[in-house]
Amino acid sequence: MKPATASLEVLETEVETTAVRAQGAGGQNVNKVSSAIHLRFDIPASSLPDDVKERMLALRDKRITQDGVLVIKAQVHRTQDMNRLDAFARLHALVASVAQAPRVRRPTRPGRGARQRRMDDKAQRSETKATRAKFLP
Repeated sequence: MKPATASLEVLETEVETTAVRAQGAGGQNVNKVSSAIHLRFDIPASSLPDDVKERMLALRDKRITQDGVLVIKAQVHRTQDMNRLDAFARLHALVASVAQAPRVRRPTRPGRGARQRRMDDKAQRSETKATRAKFLP
């Protein structure tokens, strides 16, 4: 698995980062320091392999716009550098999650023993429920 993920490095030239002010509580620091990071990654224009791009665009993720641009906002940490590292880590985690192609499912059928056990369980359950019936004279 290591060789497959090594070739899926995201180049920093393909990523656009912008420092913005963070939201939420934080007093004066949050009002005057732009420590949050907006990371924008254009999936169709990236150097990732085509099959990885397709799987990324197929994700039902609200961070991916209709144009195929992934937008990650990192504002957990107090410093811009830590938020930048956090944003890149989340981008790499998302790319790694779609790097491996999903295994194709081969449809199978239950065996004879499994079918027999199912029918025995159904008969047992039916008998249990039949004994609960109230008989009126």
